[in-house]
Amino acid sequence: MPRELLPWPGGVGRIILDEVDSTMAEAARRAPGLDGPTWIMARHQTAARGRQGKVWTHPAGNFAATLVMRPEGGPGRAALRSFMAANALFEALALKIDRTRLSLKWPNDVLLDNGKVAGILLESVGGGAGRVDWLSIGIGVNLCEIPDGLHDAAFPPVSLEGQGGEEADLDEFLSFLASHFATQERVLAELGFGAVRKAWLRQAARLGEVITARMGREEITGRFETVDEAGHLVLVTRDGERRIAAAEVFF
Repeated sequence: MPRELLPWPGGVGRIILDEVDSTMAEAARRAPGLDGPTWIMARHQTAARGRQGKVWTHPAGNFAATLVMRPEGGPGRAALRSFMAANALFEALALKIDRTRLSLKWPNDVLLDNGKVAGILLESVGGGAGRVDWLSIGIGVNLCEIPDGLHDAAFPPVSLEGQGGEEADLDEFLSFLASHFATQERVLAELGFGAVRKAWLRQAARLGEVITARMGREEITGRFETVDEAGHLVLVTRDGERRIAAAEVFF
């Protein structure tokens, strides 16, 4: 039986579609006509995608949604919402499975039993002078199925139900996620990114351990010290501290 839905956050819109090419593409099309932050969820996507243009397949019953919003501040501050989305996603999933089995992998994945159960994708449209006109936060979650054709030996895809989690209804999960993201927005507004960052670090995968960050042809291996106030990964290496803005992480 689905849980009682959490209250839908005030001032936030909701669009539910049976089918779309991708919720990110739909967000880009609809953004100019939206009056405020809006969640767009699709029960099926025909051309979903992940980071760096990678294909993200969408089996029936899995979750796909995009939050499109007009954030305050420049691109750097907008990018910090990746951590807010990760915190919200962690809490939504923790309603369906033991939270100690979940962890957050920098910069934007959620792991379940060390397999990838969810991913986050951010895209923005700038208006010049350091402004962000629209920010889209795409979220994909393997609620019940593992997508076909994905081969990632380091972080094999897993599904919530496949790992013994409770069945998750799509509308119910959207309610959980939207409610927790609204909480993150209040935390950011009232306490600043430091509080968001602290919550993220509590759930961080391999914090304090040796990991490898891959940036194109360069690889940096070091102890995962923290995430700084700009959201950069901080590694302590034999040559000193390195702060990394974007990379693929392996451990």
